[in-house]
Amino acid sequence: MCKVEEVEWGMGSRSRVEKLKNAMACRSRMRVWMKRGMTSLLVWTSCVLFLTCYLQLMAMDQTWAPMLLKGLPSCFSHSDLSLSLQLPPPPPILVRPPKRVYKNNGYLMISCNGGLNQMRAAICDMVSIARFLNVTLIVPELDKTSFWADPSEFQDIFDLDHFITSLRDEVRILKELPPRLKTRVGLGMFYSLPPVSWSNISYYLHQILPLLQKYKVVHLNKTDARLANNGLPLEIQKLRCRVNFNALRFTSQIEELGKRVVRILREKGPFLVLHLRYEMDMLAFSGCTHGCTDEEAKELTRMRYAYPWWKEKIIDSNAKRREGLCPLTPEETALILSALGIDSNVQIYIAAGQIYGGERRMASLAAAFPNLVRKETLLEPSDLEFFQNHTSQMAALDYLVALESDIFVPTYDGNMAKVVEGHRRTVGASNQFHGSSRGEEPLRDLVFLGFKKTIQLDRRLLVNLVDEYRNGSLSWDEFSYTVKEAHAYRMGIPNRRVVIPDKPKEEDYFYANPHECLQPLDEPL
Repeated sequence: MCKVEEVEWGMGSRSRVEKLKNAMACRSRMRVWMKRGMTSLLVWTSCVLFLTCYLQLMAMDQTWAPMLLKGLPSCFSHSDLSLSLQLPPPPPILVRPPKRVYKNNGYLMISCNGGLNQMRAAICDMVSIARFLNVTLIVPELDKTSFWADPSEFQDIFDLDHFITSLRDEVRILKELPPRLKTRVGLGMFYSLPPVSWSNISYYLHQILPLLQKYKVVHLNKTDARLANNGLPLEIQKLRCRVNFNALRFTSQIEELGKRVVRILREKGPFLVLHLRYEMDMLAFSGCTHGCTDEEAKELTRMRYAYPWWKEKIIDSNAKRREGLCPLTPEETALILSALGIDSNVQIYIAAGQIYGGERRMASLAAAFPNLVRKETLLEPSDLEFFQNHTSQMAALDYLVALESDIFVPTYDGNMAKVVEGHRRTVGASNQFHGSSRGEEPLRDLVFLGFKKTIQLDRRLLVNLVDEYRNGSLSWDEFSYTVKEAHAYRMGIPNRRVVIPDKPKEEDYFYANPHECLQPLDEPL
């Protein structure tokens, strides 16, 4: 900056003139710099405002902004514009439900048991119980000691933060106990028990709640089928559905891979998902050895005796099959799908683990339906590398694909078959109603948004029909007609659950048919 020195009037006139000229020149340069600075500031402010308006217009209508830019000078280069347009869109604004305020009656810890879908249903039950008892739920512990020995934690399969946040208006969920209570649990100062199977809500109110109030921390070490199918308050039933269909969202990694598999399948047309439950553990547990060699039957028996939690050891395979209690074999499945009129060229996605007997047992099915695919054949090995030795995460992929399929066909009514069937009832676009093959009344008083087709195979009938066809008692036309006729109304259509008092195992499973949660058309979403 210029330094204006004090003018001494006692000096000569020449000196005074030079000093005055210097002072005036300095002031002039300062004014020029100030003008340049203000001009630059105005230009850049205009550029920022212009860019902001442009991006907002792009968000409103992609065709407006280019039109507005024509003929106008730009304060940034085209490369800068392209870079700005390539920026990812801002994340959606998450609206969290308000926290529910309630007096906390204690802390509930749970240890799930079984496979993915058995644990999924159990988590829905336990959230509902925690809500009813006004307690704090600790994030569920998943089973790591069963046959599959999957080391996955809850957050490895489900979106943990979404689970906690989406239910905050119903129940308080913590990732772990508060430090003081964690210390108490480490010292064994808590109560642990397996709740009674198929219990109604009064059991938890009168038996479990007093324990929570006394010990502050209660651990439920068994969770499979611990809540009744029926006779519960409507709020409890709807909360079970909310947890199942909304709160239990898979991790983004699993979701994205599942979407990719569906996209690959959709590029080639419609597809059917076949839940071919013919893995070694299923056959060993059930004792079903039809079609197996003598050596395979012995191997399955040895495996059944090796696992103490499989309580039934001596099993008559033929008698069990005649009662419809065995999974259909791949050979039986090929005949039945053909008899139902399934197009032989349709894509069939096998949702299952390793089929026992390998290619030998799959030969008939592959000959009848050559477009058999699996996730392992649709994806690169590197895509599935992360999921290796994590059977629950693999099952989650199959769940997502099964949910989106045009037709879902389970060959055994296990947990995945039931839970997927129930989930598919809540989506789709149909309002057609028919009677039920089990004799229950269709839901004529409600008009539902629809369902996706799930063929519920009547195994007891089918194995007898297959045997009659194979021994020549039925022609192919007779066999096919009878199979189609028997399954005309076994397509997952909306109907009320069958209730059998005091026999919960024999009645319809809640998660296979959550009719309380299906949305009528005349009610707001």
